[in-house]
Amino acid sequence: MDWWVWEWWVWLALGLVLLVIEMATPSGFFIMFFGLGALLVGILSRLGLGGPPWAQWLIFTASSVTFTLLFRDRLRQRIRQPTGIVDSMIGELATPRERILPGGFGGVEVRGAHWRARNDSAVAVDPGQRCRVVSVDNLMVGIQPE
Repeated sequence: MDWWVWEWWVWLALGLVLLVIEMATPSGFFIMFFGLGALLVGILSRLGLGGPPWAQWLIFTASSVTFTLLFRDRLRQRIRQPTGIVDSMIGELATPRERILPGGFGGVEVRGAHWRARNDSAVAVDPGQRCRVVSVDNLMVGIQPE
């Protein structure tokens, strides 16, 4: 009995490992499609439609590239977070949780959530003082007292 007759389970295991790697790393949706290609070859091989090893590798490569070209951009557009949510925070009320010196960093509360903040004014802000969000940089808000 040839070893590639039992090779279907290796393809399935490889596909599952690649899908887990995709979930665990920020690969940008590349590894996932190779995992799907391996799963496809595993299923076809189990059904007796995979053919010899060279054909399985050809199916794996062609299906992985095809899946990537057809579905990667669509998936990235669906997953992409809207940018307007954070930008709309400019002008919102921020309440410092600690004293923040000019140009210093500290914690504030905006819309009921805790944020890291930078004091963009020339004066210190005290805990509980009313401030406004004047800028947003990733997960950091710039604040100035009212």
